Formats: sequence, structure tokens, C-alpha cells
Amino acid sequence: MTDRVHLSADEARSLGEAAMRGAGFDADEARILTDHVMDAALCGYEYSGLPKLLNVIDEPRFGTSRKPVSVVKETGPTALLDGGNNNGMIAGYRTAEDTLRRAEAHGLAIVSMGNTSMTGRSAYYCEMIARAGFVVIHTVASPPSVAPFGGTRPALGTNPIAFGFPTDGDPLVIDMGTSAFMGTDLQYRSRIGAAIPEGVALGPNGHPTTDARLARQGTLLPFGGAEGGYKGFGLALAMDALGTLSATTRGSGDEGGYLFLAFRPDLFLPADDYRREVAHRIETIKATPRMEGVDEIRIPGERSYKTRARLLIEGIEIDTKIRDALVRLSQGHLDHGA
Repeated sequence: MTDRVHLSADEARSLGEAAMRGAGFDADEARILTDHVMDAALCGYEYSGLPKLLNVIDEPRFGTSRKPVSVVKETGPTALLDGGNNNGMIAGYRTAEDTLRRAEAHGLAIVSMGNTSMTGRSAYYCEMIARAGFVVIHTVASPPSVAPFGGTRPALGTNPIAFGFPTDGDPLVIDMGTSAFMGTDLQYRSRIGAAIPEGVALGPNGHPTTDARLARQGTLLPFGGAEGGYKGFGLALAMDALGTLSATTRGSGDEGGYLFLAFRPDLFLPADDYRREVAHRIETIKATPRMEGVDEIRIPGERSYKTRARLLIEGIEIDTKIRDALVRLSQGHLDHGA
């Protein structure tokens, strides 16, 4: 392992915002980008934390012409948005805001968005919308990096699907990719020279590899392994089909597409009753008899909430190489050296 450096949450946030301003983003954009990756870092996902800001600069779209996120077509509760060629964490945030406005006005909203990439951690948007009292489903069709079941070349994205549900406490948030390994984690491990697990990727020769750099030249595999990979493949294909709703906003060779669906629970039953019922279901599930050696049945997102509360106080650790690269960015050096 390379050297590590400890940062308080405030220090990490200041470093991230300074790096993004140094890269040419305005103060509000730098805040949006940094808040997204800081939430991931505080929830315990280092690869989606501050290192992801380096991915922003390395993205092929970086430095190309962009414009504000705009409405292409709308009906009131529905909209097709053009992401304006902005980084996906900016366009995704604006789209989540638009989804919330429409859901608040109409009780439900379906918003599709294209012409962006790398929207980041879907759970971030789902928690944002669920905390406002809405049930939300968020789907992503990302650029090809995953082979179809039985294939040796990328044809689909990591294509996550995420859900958010308001409860009496923290929202229930479920966020899962359809690939055997996260694309952002692969990029991070390639950056620092760390291996990936066996059975999640093929190299450019079509053979299994644990070398992250070779895997980036080859392909990730769908989740489920040799026996169940068709399940990950099937879900990825469904996300791809939903992403196609934004096809008219996309340029040549752009296969990304993003969808938010949000609605008020009180379209079906009183909101307080819904929150209580979901909370009760969670309590019932956690009380299920456990297998030998299992200390606790954890609900998706539960560990993230606990980790965030702890790391807000304790701070985070990052690779020194990442810290140094972000410092260089804050000084306006786009050749960040990582």
C-alpha cells in the first residue's frame, strides 16, 4: 500500500472544492461535485470519494463546450432534459432537482436526461429525493464497459439501478450495479496500481485478469458469475432500454441515458402510514432468526449511514498520491500527475 494521509471532513471538502475551481469549474459547480464525492467518502466508499474528482479531469468530455441543463420536451410531470455536456454529477444533481420540483407540483414525476456522463453514486440522488418524502427509482445506462453474458468485449455499461423510500428514520436506499465490479473502483485501482478480485474482468485477450489496467483495456463481466451472469446481463439490458428514452439528446457514439421516477406515497395511502409501514417491515426483517455466525441482519444503506456519522467526526484517509494530485489541480495544473 502507498502512504496515506488523514483529513478532517472540512479539510477534505476544502481540498476538493479548491481542486475543482482550479480545474475551471465555478464555485457552485465545485460545491456540487465535491459534495457528491464527499458523501461517498464519508459513507465509506473511498474509490467514489476524492479520487473521483481526478476522473472528472480525465474524462474525454472534460474541457469541451458545455451549456446549462435544459428542457427539451415536457408535459408537466414528465420531462426530457439535455445535460448540456456537463459532468454527470452536475447534470445529475440538476435533474434530481427538476424531478423534485415536478413531483412536488404534480405528485409524481418521470424525468429522462442525456448528453452527459459519469453521474456518480446513484444513492446520493435517491437519498436526496427520499428525504423530501418521495419514493424514487433511478436508472443509469452508461458507456460500454461490461460484456454481455458469454461475451468477451464490452457492450453495456455498469448500468446501476437505485431506489429510495421514505421511512420514520433515515430513508431506505438500495443502490446496485449490474456488473461484477464497480467501474469507479476499477479506475481507482488502476490509478494506484492495486489488483482487482478474480472472476470480475477479462483482459484485452479475452482471458480472466486481476490486473486493473488490463481490465480497463478489456471488459468487466456482469454480476452473477459463470452460473448467474445472465441475471446481471438482463438487468443491464433493461437499464439500457430505459436510457434510450433520452436518445434524441445524445451525440454520435454516446450511449448514456438517465431516468428518475418519483412519486408521493400519499397517492396510495397517508404518508405517515407509509413511512411507519416501511419502518415496521425493516424492523421485522432485522428480527429474522440469523444463521450461525451472523451477528446482525443489515439493511441496505444501514452501514453507510453509521459510517457517515462516524467519519464526519473522525475524518477520512486517502492515498497521498491522490492528495498531491488534487493539490496540483487546485494550483491550476491539469496535468495532475496521478
